[in-house]
Amino acid sequence: MDMLSTISTVSPSPLQTLLSDPKLLQTTHPAELLTLAFQIQHNLQYQHSWTALRLHTHSPITNKPLPRPLLSGLPAQRLYVHPEEQIHLLKEAEKRRKAASKDGEDDAGLDFKPEPEREWILPTRLSEKWTLNRLSEVFNGIDMVPAAPESADEGETKVNKWRTTKRLVLATVDADSTVVYYIVHDGVVKPRQN
Repeated sequence: MDMLSTISTVSPSPLQTLLSDPKLLQTTHPAELLTLAFQIQHNLQYQHSWTALRLHTHSPITNKPLPRPLLSGLPAQRLYVHPEEQIHLLKEAEKRRKAASKDGEDDAGLDFKPEPEREWILPTRLSEKWTLNRLSEVFNGIDMVPAAPESADEGETKVNKWRTTKRLVLATVDADSTVVYYIVHDGVVKPRQN
């Protein structure tokens, strides 16, 4: 076996597969913004176990180009629990704990684990300056909850009744490739109780 035949059988990396997507040729966004989105997508998928990740270059509302490429995906666990929902979930957990203790089960705590929700992700660089106006342009182009990809086995996108404002995950990359994630809401949101 010669060296050339060994090299030709190597499969492409996940990043190469992403970059070869034919839909990318139809976008007007600069290559550096697409590359940034792929970097964040790779980080979410392989470091944080997100699934059903999808690149968005056009608004799902107007079908016009978004101010910059966005991602959507499903995190491994819920990122944000609305304070009212948190109270509701704790009450339900308390009911289950009391029912379990009546049945003789030991150590039934107040654990609750809400189902993960699809989230929007805005890839950014730390060196960028973001204003409320720029964030508003992004929020104006998105729905409350991103639609599930057609290939996902999740079925229809469920909208949580407690989700009353648009939100996104601001993914900020530093020059050393460190990624920090922040949740940003469109408007004023009641603070969480800890």
